[in-house]
Amino acid sequence: MARNSDGGAFFAGLVIGGLVGAALALLLAPQSGEETRAQIRDRSLEYKDLAEENLVGVRQRAAEVGQRAQEQVTTLQSKGVEAVEKSRQSATEALEKGKQGLSQVLNRGKDGSVEVEA
Repeated sequence: MARNSDGGAFFAGLVIGGLVGAALALLLAPQSGEETRAQIRDRSLEYKDLAEENLVGVRQRAAEVGQRAQEQVTTLQSKGVEAVEKSRQSATEALEKGKQGLSQVLNRGKDGSVEVEA
């Protein structure tokens, strides 16, 4: 997860740095104010379109990651239910074997073959 946020921070820094650099280059260039304003307007529209395209891509990736996470949660949940059921079944079997063993010991004691101390 941290890897994705680092990539997002890097990308955001890259875009912001590009915007600042482009704005400074336009402002410091030797041309008329009208030409500079037109260039700034054109570049801002280009960056706006680029940002919208990137936003759509990020939303799609977030939806995919969310879907994969939901699938993993469902898988882990079903594995947990299976593990609990197996444990319950093993405990029930062990209890039944214990009851049978105790019954056999008690029956032997009644027959007189084994003495049972109280």
